[in-house]
Amino acid sequence: MSNLINPATNPEALHCATPAGFRTPDSQEDRSSKPLRSNRGVEGVEGYFPSSDSPIGSAILPESLGTKNENLPLLFTPLKIRDVEFKNRIFVAPMCQYSADDGTATDWHLVHLGGLATRGVAAITVEATAIVPEGRISPEDMGIWDDKHVAPLKRIVNFVHSQGTKIGIQLAHAGRKASTHAPWVQADLLGSNKRTDQYGGSLENRTRFALETAEIARRVWGESKPLFVRLSATDWDPRGEKNDQGEWISWGIEQTKWLSAELAKKGVDLIDTSTGGNLVTAKIAVGPSYQVPFAEAIKQDGRVNGVGAVGLITEPEQAEEILQKGQADVIYLARELLRRADWPIYAAQQLGVVVQPAVQYERAWTRMIQRRKD
Repeated sequence: MSNLINPATNPEALHCATPAGFRTPDSQEDRSSKPLRSNRGVEGVEGYFPSSDSPIGSAILPESLGTKNENLPLLFTPLKIRDVEFKNRIFVAPMCQYSADDGTATDWHLVHLGGLATRGVAAITVEATAIVPEGRISPEDMGIWDDKHVAPLKRIVNFVHSQGTKIGIQLAHAGRKASTHAPWVQADLLGSNKRTDQYGGSLENRTRFALETAEIARRVWGESKPLFVRLSATDWDPRGEKNDQGEWISWGIEQTKWLSAELAKKGVDLIDTSTGGNLVTAKIAVGPSYQVPFAEAIKQDGRVNGVGAVGLITEPEQAEEILQKGQADVIYLARELLRRADWPIYAAQQLGVVVQPAVQYERAWTRMIQRRKD
């Protein structure tokens, strides 16, 4: 008991034990006129969040570091799209969590997405969010068809913004893949979707809905903010994209390049390039960077503004190489961030970059952020 501080018998000890940055007020007047908080908060958001000198995950300016950060890897080079600047090229791909309550985001989504924001990603795309109840992949998918969905999403957006991260939403309708269960419940086989109206048949008809939607979205969204579209670049149909007569028989990269170019004309700024998900007969050659060649094909086609690559990208050097080779403009990560939420800070350390961690986590990264002089 002798080690405990008793303020009644030892007031000086109490004063000495006051945390750094705070002072013990000498009078009631001091208490009312002098704020105790010494750490300024982030501006432009609701609530108090300690701010940092630089956005989390952004490269610290070289003049304060001597020789470090003079030649930034592309992965940590800012990117501006329209009026929005992204602090690095590490984006979070949409990942269904199957944890919504009648379409409403829960605390799981706040912790899941908020945790990624605190680790320095530049942008987060919220999971596929259904525009109508029957458009959900599963009953536990997120939705945005009812006003009750707004407040929980706003809370998430506010927190993500407080960490200096941009956030967007993937508006979705699952189509013929709708009304399944969470993947840990069961797997359902999918039916076919053959149409003969103005949205079926020819390439122009089959892409009509996507182009009409992009045009409307840009008109409503305005000209200052980015608009991205996630495309499946191939069905991985073992028969190929065309038959011997030159007719389209499955979706593939040639049609994707055409659609990407048409979407760019409608004001789409970036194509997030995924693949597969439609055919149970698909033969997918899964491996590191297995979807990157499709992103590269769209980028090399030269008719789009920006391209994102995704698909078993796990290593910082791997991500940097994709950018250096001009295969994509940004890197989308998904499962690797579930395994390692601090991947952006880890990647910076591996690539020899000093970036800003969350001030609350700086003690974990002192070796990286130690100032090095010439």
